[in-house]
Amino acid sequence: MSQSDESGEDRWIDDHAGPVVRPYAMTGGRTRPRRGRFDLISLVLARPRTPPGEAGLGPEHLAILDRCRKPLSVAEVAAYLDLPLGTVRVLLGDLLEHALVEVQEPRSASNPTDDSVFEAVINGLRAL
Repeated sequence: MSQSDESGEDRWIDDHAGPVVRPYAMTGGRTRPRRGRFDLISLVLARPRTPPGEAGLGPEHLAILDRCRKPLSVAEVAAYLDLPLGTVRVLLGDLLEHALVEVQEPRSASNPTDDSVFEAVINGLRAL
């Protein structure tokens, strides 16, 4: 079923899931990135080089590169582009595969590199 919005563009709508065809088409049906984890708070920064006219880079990829001239979290990228988080993760994986972005993953709290996390927990428990 197709529905027209005010601009005259057709949007594909699923009654239960909302707009689903466009994100599915953007990712080629993929639901997971080929590279990278992309936590919500992972920071993404576009590398300072012009992307080559490589096949597979769509307008959404270019929009991400444009937005990420300054570091943005994955959640911010999804919000700015008004795209589902899963779709943005797949697109970021494509850009990472082409070495067009740098991603800084958050340090895992389950495997801290120093004792500061443990000290903070102990101090918090003492304060109770």
